[in-house]
Amino acid sequence: MSYKYQKLFEPMQIGNVTIKNRFAMAPMGPIGLGDAVGGFNQRGIDYYVERAKGGTGLIITGVCFVDNEVEPHEMPSTPSPTVNPVHFTRTAREMTERIHAYDAKVFLQLSAGFGRVAPPVNPDVQPVSASAIMNRWADIPCRALTKEEIRHIVKKFGEGAATAKNAGFDGIQIHAVHEGYLLDQFAISFFNNRTDEYGGSLENRLRFAREVLDEIKKTCGKDFVVTLRYSPKSFIKDWRVGGLPDEEFEEKGRDLPEGIETAKLLVQYGYDSLDVDVGCYDAWFWNHPPMYQKKGLYIPYAKAIKEVVNVPVICAGRMDNPDLALSALDDGACDMIGLGRPLLADADYVNKLRSGQIELIRPCLSCHEGCLGRMVHYGWLNCAVNPTCARERITELKPALKAKKIMIIGGGVAGCEAARVLSLRGHFPEVYEKGDRLGGNLIPGGMPDFKEDDHALATWYENTLKDLQVPVYFNVQITPDMVKAAKPDTVIVATGSTPNICILGNNDKVFTAEDVLLGRKNPGEQVVVLGGGLVGCELALWLRNNGKDVSIVEAEDSLLKLNAPLCFANSDMLLSLINYKKIKVYTDSKASRTTDQGVVIATKTGEQELKADSVVLAVGYSPENDLYNALKFEIEDIHLLGDARKVSNIMYAIWDAFEVASNI
Repeated sequence: MSYKYQKLFEPMQIGNVTIKNRFAMAPMGPIGLGDAVGGFNQRGIDYYVERAKGGTGLIITGVCFVDNEVEPHEMPSTPSPTVNPVHFTRTAREMTERIHAYDAKVFLQLSAGFGRVAPPVNPDVQPVSASAIMNRWADIPCRALTKEEIRHIVKKFGEGAATAKNAGFDGIQIHAVHEGYLLDQFAISFFNNRTDEYGGSLENRLRFAREVLDEIKKTCGKDFVVTLRYSPKSFIKDWRVGGLPDEEFEEKGRDLPEGIETAKLLVQYGYDSLDVDVGCYDAWFWNHPPMYQKKGLYIPYAKAIKEVVNVPVICAGRMDNPDLALSALDDGACDMIGLGRPLLADADYVNKLRSGQIELIRPCLSCHEGCLGRMVHYGWLNCAVNPTCARERITELKPALKAKKIMIIGGGVAGCEAARVLSLRGHFPEVYEKGDRLGGNLIPGGMPDFKEDDHALATWYENTLKDLQVPVYFNVQITPDMVKAAKPDTVIVATGSTPNICILGNNDKVFTAEDVLLGRKNPGEQVVVLGGGLVGCELALWLRNNGKDVSIVEAEDSLLKLNAPLCFANSDMLLSLINYKKIKVYTDSKASRTTDQGVVIATKTGEQELKADSVVLAVGYSPENDLYNALKFEIEDIHLLGDARKVSNIMYAIWDAFEVASNI
């Protein structure tokens, strides 16, 4: 049988390992998935097994440290095969055997350490690096590793790999001559000013990575597969400053010509595959691309490497569009597609694609709120749009003891998620939406081209509720009397929020962000955006991309201050783009009144008039909970969800709805 995406499901070889299809789970930090003595906890085991169950051919775990002496790591941190090898084997063996049951393969990602990019959380431990350079996050000097410490780490790689092999792993991925981690700090001359055999020439700077490979092959046998996570270009404009797409700058890190020569050497040394991305912690929005980066952003770099090496090349980086993935294979850019966050959003991505259920693949928003942002701030890996990610066992849906008729008022993400979960559990939900489509704030929010996946999520809910045969009624304004007349067993009020309005005198030129995004109002050519939170900044960027002269006025002393915690990759790129696109920014400022020419703002230095055809409000939202307040003493089983309960983000609208709907 012919199938459009059949090539994505052809088997392939990495070394002596046969993989059933062309999909790999890209390595992502397993924070929260390890236990106090270096093993995988049950969450971690279930998390990886679920992606194998979903059809992914190769599972690559997140980073596991081989050394805890030269660079100590707090436990529980991530799994480590060298802390307690017997315990690691015991927990990992359960995972690898379950993964193999689904005809998937699994590689353990082993790390030499973070070096200068490790957050300095312990003041008593000086960060390390190839040389005495500054830490990425603070003005703290690193100390250079001694040769004895390098040899110690190399030996630990051999021990860790041997334990991994015994635990049933099919191979190793080395973390990494990529993203500016410790091995990369040795490999990049910008970071490495050593004068011994580990510094100077390219071959010397790669010596550490070569010795790691040699030690593993010596310990585990030459046929044991060892792959490498590799960045052929760093995008470092300066210390702690990354270069933007299409920006002209002098590369301070590894540029592509050296990246190509490096790749040739690494393969010559014996690495069995290269897993390609680009970027560095100084340009974090390349390694962890937010929605402001285009899809498939690593493809040109993977192709440049594929053209000069004779081993399989893996390419990740917003590769969730199957047409894009297929074109990358057809064009010879890579041999395998890496899916990271898309497999957090939908563990069944591969099986759904194989069976032609593309419209039921839940999209990743590239928001980083549930994954990287949550890892950094709370120590757990999760997903904004998938509440079960890394919580598979504790969020397993249980059938309803008694099927109930449930009335859901509001078709935003909270109402849709509640309806989905309730239907899966055997209840009979019905959704009533006052507008003409599902999605709520996803619809205006998804209007900028870089937010296209917001609309994709709204469409996914439409397709999913249709697949579940959940009745949805549009253009219906529900009143308290209508609810009481329907006599539902349970009521869920998810009526969303309304934009906050400022009275600035002549409001003929004052519009809401929603009005402008949806095209209901023409903002003109000169636009002042009031509010420098996420909505205001993204609106300003979109307007600027469309040729408008844009200013942002923010009452706080910096942009994005009220949206914490945002993932640094997202906030850093958004702020860099605002600066690069020459969007004018006025902080510590408030609009006081409109004028014929524009708007007057009050700043620390006095009043200032800004020319403007329009003033667009992005000053927050207020819960729309009148219906709930009218019913809360009338309906026994009633719940308030989403922005109607508390104005927040997409993640908490979905998560809260999942939690409540799971227990009705």
